[in-house]
Amino acid sequence: NCSVVLKTLHFITRPLSDEEGNFSLAYIITIHKELEMFVKLLRAIYMPQNIYCIHVDEKSPKDYKAAVQNIVNCFENIFISSKRENVVYAGFSRLQADINCMRDLVHSKIQWNYVINLCGQDYPVKTNKDIIQYIKSKWNGKNMTPGVVQPLHMKHRTQVSYREYVHSGMSYVYPTKNIKAKPPYNLTIYFGSAYYILTREFVEFTLTDARAKDLLEWSRDTYSPDEHYWVTLNRLNG
Repeated sequence: NCSVVLKTLHFITRPLSDEEGNFSLAYIITIHKELEMFVKLLRAIYMPQNIYCIHVDEKSPKDYKAAVQNIVNCFENIFISSKRENVVYAGFSRLQADINCMRDLVHSKIQWNYVINLCGQDYPVKTNKDIIQYIKSKWNGKNMTPGVVQPLHMKHRTQVSYREYVHSGMSYVYPTKNIKAKPPYNLTIYFGSAYYILTREFVEFTLTDARAKDLLEWSRDTYSPDEHYWVTLNRLNG
């Protein structure tokens, strides 16, 4: 019952300031377990002027998927990603899940300014207004995807080919004996966090630029590609 959900969980139903109302954020949330934790996270970051793409792991139980869908149905600005992945920790599928949501978000009617990605076990320590003011003060028009040139102890992640294994409730990434080719365009690979705050323009660039597409394809058999993909693209000249 949506009216009960909104009332008992105390979801915010209007922008709390003009500044927030005029600066929409997009969120990508990848989840696979702990429904109650997801609801608490969603309630904490929810604003009616924002937009939320939820990626539910394809391996999640049917009743979990149904419960998430029931919650999402109560909101016009929350949706489940149109394409779902069997997400494997440290696998390409984790990166693909974010990209699936990005493809949906760029076609949204809501003109969001930045996208933030989270997982179901995250929780905010700042308000929506705090986040917006921080973005505007220091990062206006810039991406937050910090990183460093690929350290030596991380080289193995991109030097050999990795595969995802999903079977009978087990999933993991394992190395093969195949040596990978050098990155496309002779790109310098950077490493950083899988988590980011990205401008809408940058998201559109990553979905359309040939270099971004080729790097994505090259990253398909690397270990934890979400920890190098965004940060490497962000270091491209221009």
